[in-house]
Amino acid sequence: MTVALLDDDDVRAHLDAPTAVRAVRGALLAAHHGTLDAPPRVRAGFGDGDLVITAGRLRSQELFGFRAYDTFAGAEQLVAVWGTTDGRLRAVVHGAELGRRRTGAIGAVAVDAAARPGPVRVALVGAGPQAWAQLWALGAVREVTDAVVVARRRERAAAFAHRAADELGVAVRPVATVEEAVTDRDVVIVATGSAVPVLDADWLAPGTHLTTLGPKSTTHHEVPAALADRAGVLLTDSPAQSASSPGTPLFPADRLIPLGAVLAGAAPARNGPDDLTVFSSVGLAGTEVAVAAALCGAVP
Repeated sequence: MTVALLDDDDVRAHLDAPTAVRAVRGALLAAHHGTLDAPPRVRAGFGDGDLVITAGRLRSQELFGFRAYDTFAGAEQLVAVWGTTDGRLRAVVHGAELGRRRTGAIGAVAVDAAARPGPVRVALVGAGPQAWAQLWALGAVREVTDAVVVARRRERAAAFAHRAADELGVAVRPVATVEEAVTDRDVVIVATGSAVPVLDADWLAPGTHLTTLGPKSTTHHEVPAALADRAGVLLTDSPAQSASSPGTPLFPADRLIPLGAVLAGAAPARNGPDDLTVFSSVGLAGTEVAVAAALCGAVP
């Protein structure tokens, strides 16, 4: 049987947001129920960077695989999927798009679980590919009634807004400052890669849900440490991965609630409508395998 060899163009053409969201939601629930084997990522040090591997086994789907990427050459990422029962290689996906959309889908599941019910007003801090994938996936779980974007370069925010209207049918307004962007929002998505905080915790209104995608150690963090004090609930997709990430984690391990536990009804996502909820996105291993398998099912 032929192995599916897929690239970024295949991902863009065949992976829609509802499919990606279903795949990661299933993987998060599997992690909670113990049917996803998802050890923390492994780093092979190469002096000026690492080769990083995440691996996962989805027992109920009889699939396993890995994702590999580097931190020094900007090489193409690789996801491979095998069947457990026959050991057959099912698919190889190369390029960056699958990983971004997987991360976007995880963020969407977190918003759906933790943001206040109903349509949402969204702020995107950052206008790069990760921010785009978050907005792409969010439409699969919530209606976006108002969206703003801010970036270091105003032209990037404007280009992001134009693309959102053209490809997603979502009206996004570029704004000049982060404070303007995040004030009075239901959902704030921070995707900057900044090593220093880009916002003040006091700018966030009660009831806001915030997702942070960038650095989250005590020495490199795109959001302020004060968020941990203000937050009613701290969520993550993988406590094990959070604990094993480089540096000392910004958010206390004993306060991090697995998103899968919330989805299973075993833990609350918020204690009241005025809670500030924070989702620390770290990349649950095995979610790439789940999305790649779902993509293969969608390719004619």
